[in-house]
Amino acid sequence: MKDPEPLSYEKWVEEALREVIKRALEHTAAVGLPGDHHFFITFMPDSSGVDIPAHLRAEHPNEMTIVLQHQFNDLIVTDEGFSVTLSFGGKHSHLSIPYSAIIAFADPAVNFVLQLKMAADDLMPVETLLAQPALVEAGEKDDGDQETPDEVDKMGEVITLDV
Repeated sequence: MKDPEPLSYEKWVEEALREVIKRALEHTAAVGLPGDHHFFITFMPDSSGVDIPAHLRAEHPNEMTIVLQHQFNDLIVTDEGFSVTLSFGGKHSHLSIPYSAIIAFADPAVNFVLQLKMAADDLMPVETLLAQPALVEAGEKDDGDQETPDEVDKMGEVITLDV
């Protein structure tokens, strides 16, 4: 008798969490971001399937966080990932990011944070993600758009998956 395949609960949970990210992006592509909602998406630029401009990859070789808030264009969501055009320093850049490259996703407006498994051994602490929300700032922001330390401290439950 053949040994049965192990039950891959951790893998299934991670796949489900990535589906949550996909659904949030699909909703945003269809109707936009309501109210104060905005997303911090952290990904690994060196992951397979990531397509970003060379200058961004050079500036952020291991980890990059983008912000989808007021100024983003051409958000296209597929079963494998998403693509979006953002402005960095006044220059438009097109990024394509597979869900498998995403290591963290946050929507501070509703105190929602997902931290996903990384291919590398070191996980970015969620506190670092939230304490430095503009690791990569896309577009011009008003001073009122930046979270204060008090707002960052009010972040809700963190869902972490270490497998």
